[in-house]
Amino acid sequence: MKEPALHIVMVGHVDHGKSTVIGRLLYDTKALPEGTFDKVKRIAKETGKPFEYAYLLDAFEEEQKQGITIDTTQLQFKTDKREYVIIDAPGHQEFLKNMISGASNAEVAFLIVDAARGVEEQTKRHAYILKLLGIKKIYILINKMDLVDYQQAKFEAVKQQVADFLNTLHVKPSGYLPISAYYGENLLKASDKLAWFHGKSFIETLDSIEAADQPVDKPLRLPIQDVFKFDDRRIIAGRIEAGTLKIGDQITIYPSGRQTEVTAFANWVPKDAKTKAAAGQSVGVMVKDEFFNQRGEIITKTEDQTAAPAVTNILQTNLFWMGQAPLVPGKVYKLKIATQQVNAKVLKILKVTDAGTLAAKEDASQVNLNDVAEVVFQTEQPLVYDFFDQQHVTGRFVVVDGYDVAGGGTITENYQGEVALKGGDFTDNLNHYQINIFDSYSLTGGGRIETDEYQGKFALNEKIPLAGKGYHYPSSFNIILPRQDRVLLVQDGRFRDVVALDDDLDWQIPTINNIGAKVNINQPEDLQEFLNEQETLNDKTKAAFYQKWLDFNAYHQVLIENI
Repeated sequence: MKEPALHIVMVGHVDHGKSTVIGRLLYDTKALPEGTFDKVKRIAKETGKPFEYAYLLDAFEEEQKQGITIDTTQLQFKTDKREYVIIDAPGHQEFLKNMISGASNAEVAFLIVDAARGVEEQTKRHAYILKLLGIKKIYILINKMDLVDYQQAKFEAVKQQVADFLNTLHVKPSGYLPISAYYGENLLKASDKLAWFHGKSFIETLDSIEAADQPVDKPLRLPIQDVFKFDDRRIIAGRIEAGTLKIGDQITIYPSGRQTEVTAFANWVPKDAKTKAAAGQSVGVMVKDEFFNQRGEIITKTEDQTAAPAVTNILQTNLFWMGQAPLVPGKVYKLKIATQQVNAKVLKILKVTDAGTLAAKEDASQVNLNDVAEVVFQTEQPLVYDFFDQQHVTGRFVVVDGYDVAGGGTITENYQGEVALKGGDFTDNLNHYQINIFDSYSLTGGGRIETDEYQGKFALNEKIPLAGKGYHYPSSFNIILPRQDRVLLVQDGRFRDVVALDDDLDWQIPTINNIGAKVNINQPEDLQEFLNEQETLNDKTKAAFYQKWLDFNAYHQVLIENI
């Protein structure tokens, strides 16, 4: 049985021969649709151009006229060992963001460098992007060896030039191969013209690469898409992105960390009944314990806790910015990972690399269009994630500004620096809870409500400011955090404890949410009803839900200023 298909991405500076490499490879492996070769030769003749193998990839006539590849294209070929999916990523500067969207699905990358021209602007940029995407296996194809008479000395010189630059990125390539794509030298087999090279040919190198673990072999990741109720059945729906799941499995649901057991898979008709499922399948899961779940939570297997996802409010990211307006510190964006969507404020811009020059700035005040950057976000609610090289779906994200996708990137490391957290930082020595109950709000002359964010840290048994600018709380109350399955207890003006949502609580004292709105819960039955309605909340039911359960004005007033 052949191995699973290997996804590879080809990148390189425009005119370094990337499309020629792929076109010649598809031609030599007989992977082209019948008639494609003759059709492209005819078009080249009609337009008065010499035939190029690169034209085999340019699906649109306009692209053939321009001589550059615009869209990210996926092509397939196979060897006796396995199938391959080639992601042809554009090399032209204008289409860099397309290159990122393509490369993000690859397991292996080939960076193509012209033997006569060496490292150029796009070569550096693409190498940097490959690093940001967390691709570990990067090979260097030194192409157009025919233009330098197949000289070993020239190959070694360009190899050293590439190595010197990659060293600045702390990237160690998996190998260097000399080729002449146009003439097919060292593509399918060793070349007599490159007799001094004792390594493998391109295709032999491909077949020698060990594929990464397939999604089904990785720890379970099941992002919850929605929760449905049918009769007495409560069904958690989502798509398994990694791993396997079966009836009887013990599962842990993040960010709360609650554990339960899978009791059944939902099905519409008997023939669809199943006892197990795997990566790539959409499922409806029923569990033993009835507690609050919602879209965005991540289901894992309890037995895989050594590979558990991270849960944090502080997120260090590798970001590629595509927004027309620059990304700036202090601004709040929507950040999406899998089915999670949270508000996230830009805390710090650690470094910005100009997409045109690769010049790095470590004191940048903003991230501009097409820049790549290292950015630290603070999220309103805990976010669940993995490193990109471990789990792709929970290791990459998009940033939404208003209604537009303005950026995206990956998570490859944890933030180690210090940050001045905004809001009330409640800690029980194990976990941090960012609560915005002490913020004040002002109505300005322009009709806008501005927020003055409170900053402070509170350990167990410390006093908290019960009264302040625009707010006044009773001496004792509960702070309910359904997403984290926690309740923070305030008694006699002090932060006393953190307990589970289903603990035996005193519901006779007031309850508020994370922004200080009073929640109309007076008994355990109210809590269950509140959670049930919140679990299935949608755009049509939001207004009625807020009116029924929340009263922001109970402990707050909006201050009127400058009118």
